Amino acid sequence: MLLSGLFWFPGCKSVYSELPDASTVLLEESEITAEDIQAREKKLEDIAAEPYPDYIIDAGDIFTVKVYNNPDLEVTTPVTPDGYIAMMFVGQIKVGGMTIPEAVKQVESALSAYIKNPVVGILPQEIRSQTATISGAVTEPGIYSVHGNIKLADLFAKARGSSKRLFDGKVLDGHDFANSFFVRGKEIIPVDFSKAIDFGDPLHNIRLRKGDYIYIAARTEKMVSVFGEVRTPRFQLWNPGMGLLEALSNSGGLRDEHWEYAVVMRGGIGNTRFYRADLQAILNGIKPNIPLQAGDIVYIPKDGVSGYNVFVRKVMPTAQLINMLLSPIAFWYDNHYDD
Repeated sequence: MLLSGLFWFPGCKSVYSELPDASTVLLEESEITAEDIQAREKKLEDIAAEPYPDYIIDAGDIFTVKVYNNPDLEVTTPVTPDGYIAMMFVGQIKVGGMTIPEAVKQVESALSAYIKNPVVGILPQEIRSQTATISGAVTEPGIYSVHGNIKLADLFAKARGSSKRLFDGKVLDGHDFANSFFVRGKEIIPVDFSKAIDFGDPLHNIRLRKGDYIYIAARTEKMVSVFGEVRTPRFQLWNPGMGLLEALSNSGGLRDEHWEYAVVMRGGIGNTRFYRADLQAILNGIKPNIPLQAGDIVYIPKDGVSGYNVFVRKVMPTAQLINMLLSPIAFWYDNHYDD
């Protein structure tokens, strides 16, 4: 499934000299416009204004059924897989697929053959059918009940928050809210997870519905990787303010023989863009240091020709690019100068 549709990347260039210069393009490019932000806010406002769907009785839900002035008829019963509950006198009564008021009328109608003008109350005890799924970088991923006023931050808390991971001897939260996503039906809901969970923004901390799917991305997407002609190809923990020079320094610096340009890959699977950074001009202070973003991959070719042979012939635009994006350091060691 992942490979489907990913064998061609429109942004890929076959010659490094044709790549856009990072010192001009990278700094000026805006990935999200003001119009995009307004459209997202409007979408969330529309969701907030929608009436919450009526609860529909489904298999596995448990109810207490009471009949006024007939305490001996009180029963706590689950809804069977085919949508029935069981009561004295009337036996099996179909309530699956109904709202609670509709089910009350159904039970009253069934009892009316035995009791004059029965008055019935149906009280939910456990709603197991109204669930949402949370997966990814949480401590306890799984399926959770969202009956009632359960919001995104509540579900994150139910899953016991972020998973933990060890990196460079430090215990870090494992989540990456910037790359997480929320699916409702066939639609991605444009919530800002940080605003919802860290700050409780009511516009983004939306009420959950049956069938919602939340994926909390892993913090590995908050890494920068550097490979190619550096002394220590490695993943590095990204932080705001990290630039190309800092990333190269953290990888032990450049090898003696390297091309005069670095290639910066940005955007992840399916939206990969490539930029060329003039290493010598940056090192000499002629051009500014290039700011990096979480998930960036920095590749230092040996030279324009051998770099092309290894990088372009073996990687672009084949599906190997996917493996390289998912694990660039391992890819480099497996393919380093293997002509």
